[in-house]
Amino acid sequence: MQTVIFDDDALSNLYPLTLNRSIGDLRCGITKLRQRLESIFCDSEETCVIIAENLVPLYQERHPDWIINSAVRGEKLYLNSRIVITADAVEQIQKLDFGSCLYAGQNIVAIKVKDTSIFPDVAKLKKKLCNIKLYNCLADIIQDNSRMLMRDYHLHFYDGENYFETEPGVTVLHPYNVWVGEGAEFSPGVILDASEGPVVIDTGARIMANAVLCGPVYLGKKSLVKIGAKIYGGTSIGPVCKVGGEVEGTIFQGYSNKQHDGFLGHSYIGEWVNIGADTNNSDLKNTYKTVAYYSYTHKAKIDSGNQFLGCIIGDHSKTGINCSINTGTVIGIGCNLYGPNLIRDFIPDFSWGEAEKLEKYRFQEFCETAEIVKQRRNLSFTATEKELYKNIYNMRI
Repeated sequence: MQTVIFDDDALSNLYPLTLNRSIGDLRCGITKLRQRLESIFCDSEETCVIIAENLVPLYQERHPDWIINSAVRGEKLYLNSRIVITADAVEQIQKLDFGSCLYAGQNIVAIKVKDTSIFPDVAKLKKKLCNIKLYNCLADIIQDNSRMLMRDYHLHFYDGENYFETEPGVTVLHPYNVWVGEGAEFSPGVILDASEGPVVIDTGARIMANAVLCGPVYLGKKSLVKIGAKIYGGTSIGPVCKVGGEVEGTIFQGYSNKQHDGFLGHSYIGEWVNIGADTNNSDLKNTYKTVAYYSYTHKAKIDSGNQFLGCIIGDHSKTGINCSINTGTVIGIGCNLYGPNLIRDFIPDFSWGEAEKLEKYRFQEFCETAEIVKQRRNLSFTATEKELYKNIYNMRI
């Protein structure tokens, strides 16, 4: 049976991270949402997805072997990419009969059919209500990260081939909760504290002297933790990142840098982001009330329902030195921010300047910087990417 993972019309709820990627490619825990669904439900080696049409050219360029927005013959299980995985959710989906559709409220969760359409006519299917939850915003993913880190560890890493060896000068607490990939490096004074959750150090990652990592935490392939860094639980650092200072409960999608001192908490950081030295964010209001954040869908701030929520930063955005980011701030794609003014509320995509004196980033200059940044990682800023960003630039919400 072919598993088809689809993005629904809640895509804008997860902006700015889904302006240029599928919901299924958002990181939560150790894996991305799509990867987790495939690992549980997919019995085929083929990846089959339904994504927004404007993303298709980029995904076809990056993943020529994927089946993208195309009809698939035979038995199919359609899965909403926003599914919150629990044991009960997995059981309900596995028990779904052919010709049936699982709903959570008005949202389609899963469909099981035998037909040749790209997406079945749900009006012709048997409707079944369920209590499966879906991620409705990036704040939901941030809050669920610790749980998914622990789940992913036991599902994918606990019994896997482990290159963990105690090195001189490295302190490990609860070593049975630590997994280390091939070629990972540790300098003297490193502390891996897995007493409250697993610590996963992926292939080729490096941790410099006197850094402390407290689980649950994931350090992605070829990522670097700087000297004296303090990485607290609930943090996922994707591949090829450089992270220093103090970080707690934060997700780095990948290819982003926060190399220097400064606090970052309960935040979601996209790709190709650079956070300047001594940039700090607030993740807790002085009133201890729940944090509101800007919603692209509502075009206004809405309550996250969470007491802890830092910032959300879209791809290719940068902050200068000594920047301060307020609680619940949303920074769009392609921003370049600096200066002493508090960065707060919502910074529209492709903004340039101080928080109180924003201008629209010149698109050609944005592209020139993006090209330089990607070349530093031996990657290219392709014409397809440029076209996607140009369209986002022109629609600038």
